[in-house]
Amino acid sequence: MAGSGGRQRGPPLFATEKPGRMAMAAYRVSAATVFAGVVLIWLYRATHLPPGGGNGVRRWAWLGMLTAELWFGFYWVLTLSVRWCPVYRRTFKDRLAQSYSEDELPSVDIFVCTADPTAEPPMLVISTVLSVMAYDYLPEKLNIYLSDDAGSVLTFYALCEASEFAKHWIPFCKKYKVEPRSPAAYFAKVASPPDGCGPKEWFTMKELYKDMTDRVNSVVNSGRIPEVPRCHSRGFSQWNENFTSSDHPSIVQILIDGNKQKAVDIDGNALPTLVYMAREKRPREQHHFKAGSLNALIRVSSVISNSPIIMNVDCDMYSNNSESVRDALCFFLDEEQGQDIGFVQYPQNFENVVQNDIYGHPINVVNELDHPCLDGWGGMCYYGTGCFHRREALCGRIYSQEYKEDWTRVAGRTEDANELEEMGRSLVTCTYEHNTIWGIDKGVRYGCPLEDVITGLQIQCRGWRSVYYNPERKGFLGMTPTSLGQILVLYKRWTEGFLQISLSRYSPFLLGHGKIKLGLQMGYSVCGFWAVNSFPTLYYVTIPSICFLNGISLFPEKTSPWFIPFAYVMVAAYSCSLAESLQCGDSAVEWWNAQRMWLIRRITSYLLATIDTFRRILGISESGFNLTVKVADLQALERYKKGMMEFGSFSAMFVILTTVALLNLACMVLGISRVLLQEGPGGLETLFLQAVLCVLIVAINSPVYEALFLRRDKGSLPASVAQVAPIDQEVPRHTSNCHQLLN
Repeated sequence: MAGSGGRQRGPPLFATEKPGRMAMAAYRVSAATVFAGVVLIWLYRATHLPPGGGNGVRRWAWLGMLTAELWFGFYWVLTLSVRWCPVYRRTFKDRLAQSYSEDELPSVDIFVCTADPTAEPPMLVISTVLSVMAYDYLPEKLNIYLSDDAGSVLTFYALCEASEFAKHWIPFCKKYKVEPRSPAAYFAKVASPPDGCGPKEWFTMKELYKDMTDRVNSVVNSGRIPEVPRCHSRGFSQWNENFTSSDHPSIVQILIDGNKQKAVDIDGNALPTLVYMAREKRPREQHHFKAGSLNALIRVSSVISNSPIIMNVDCDMYSNNSESVRDALCFFLDEEQGQDIGFVQYPQNFENVVQNDIYGHPINVVNELDHPCLDGWGGMCYYGTGCFHRREALCGRIYSQEYKEDWTRVAGRTEDANELEEMGRSLVTCTYEHNTIWGIDKGVRYGCPLEDVITGLQIQCRGWRSVYYNPERKGFLGMTPTSLGQILVLYKRWTEGFLQISLSRYSPFLLGHGKIKLGLQMGYSVCGFWAVNSFPTLYYVTIPSICFLNGISLFPEKTSPWFIPFAYVMVAAYSCSLAESLQCGDSAVEWWNAQRMWLIRRITSYLLATIDTFRRILGISESGFNLTVKVADLQALERYKKGMMEFGSFSAMFVILTTVALLNLACMVLGISRVLLQEGPGGLETLFLQAVLCVLIVAINSPVYEALFLRRDKGSLPASVAQVAPIDQEVPRHTSNCHQLLN
């Protein structure tokens, strides 16, 4: 082992498995037939181009369809190629225990980030902190750091309360093997004592947690810290009347010093180190949001603990598996396969997603299929949470065959906590990073909304591998937005970030050329090209419907041989998608809802992200960061559980969505009426595929019509959206009007 001075090689600590050959062969044959259909569609478009006589409307509409279908085919091939070789990982923690004693295992620094006590309530934050403090790992080798970018005294008070509660909670968890180890999640899910625990002890622990919750919530609601002696002995004096979230000095406070013998729980066992950090903020200084926070934590931890492994997790994503640290170490400590592993990424999972989720969160397909496929090309993306890093890889070191890791190293620290705190404060001032490579070639990358993704790409381009691990018991559970507006804003931010990466010198094809596999470059580009999907999709859901209304055919007749490839590609592609969803544990309803969200995202989030990105490039607007609110409205939550889509406040994205929905509804009703009245049922022969497309778009937009016409609750579409959308405008009914709209 690296740094072990000649340790005898042990058995592998993890295994990499591939799907069966027959399954992959069947998938590839199916993909080949779909690709053949796609090529035939391209051929049909190219060989049946309408003449340019008359007003040329059909010819221009046809060329638009050809362009859209060329892009859809290219993007499908791109996605397919990434899915060519998935791999699945399995760890052997029993072998880890046999190969390494507890004293030989490396220490781990755990970073938790929060930025706003209103959007991220302190009780939510400390429940996550307590869940990682209670990992099934030597407490002397666990160091937990909370970065509070708001510098909130309320969050600091809550962490002080958590440091006291941890003395009871951690031994309780380890004694009775409690899962999950977030007290909020545990007591919400478990109604009776665990095996071996008496009712009295269990109810005592529950009351301790309730009392702490009441005290913290009372302080948060009042905004005032109680006048008790312990509040003045733990750094509260650093807050004064001039202290604001955007203008304050740096604070580093060691609440539990794991190196001190008196830092023990109620059973006399050592506690993990617990540190609070609020980096300096000044109005005229750039702070780089979460990326700056993580880089500050890297520096502060380097003088307090300096663990070779760093794990970071969002404040709303608690640890759901107490074995996650040991699972991750199986990858890093494997003597033959682990030397070049830079980070281990766990999937994101959410506990608030209900059965038959109206938003069709595709998390199961992403976690069970898409991510293993990226892993098969040698590198999983870094997604900013639930990730274990090798410190030296995160700090910019380039991997080489001669590299040897010293797993036993720790910070050469003094015993004086006051000196450590002073050193830490000097490392997180506003000016510390000036004229340095922090945020460029060291630490987390600055200058992009997706700082995590570009940081992971840089690590991989330095020669490090990453792996994806999805254990049976989920490693982390969080909260996902349950309103359409929040979801679309989130996807807009992600799309902007991916597009900015694709258009910069950090494009996977430029930065990764010759450094990472082509399949991995294409994997990054699947998300990088999200934005480009917006225009052909918007074209496909509007122009064919308008042409259907005006009797302009854009697809082959039902009796034509060219009808077959169109029908086959549509049926085969959606059948495969449905089969994948069912295989990954989704229901047919969830799959249908996912198709709806796929369409909505493309014509709203992706479209506006593209526009805003180019406005930014032209200097018309600047980058910003919108924090996802972690507090759910109770009425909105009840509507979500009933399968009702939450719209609420006005949004430009809702205007686009409503306009497309109403346009297709009008085209469907008026178009079918026109055909039946003027041409009879046989008139649909030449317009059959356009009619089917229009009906499908109307069906998929049913929640929009419900929110617009039937609902009167606060989650319905606001009246301002209805006024902006062209509800009362006459839909073009003649070719000349259609020509004007197309132009």
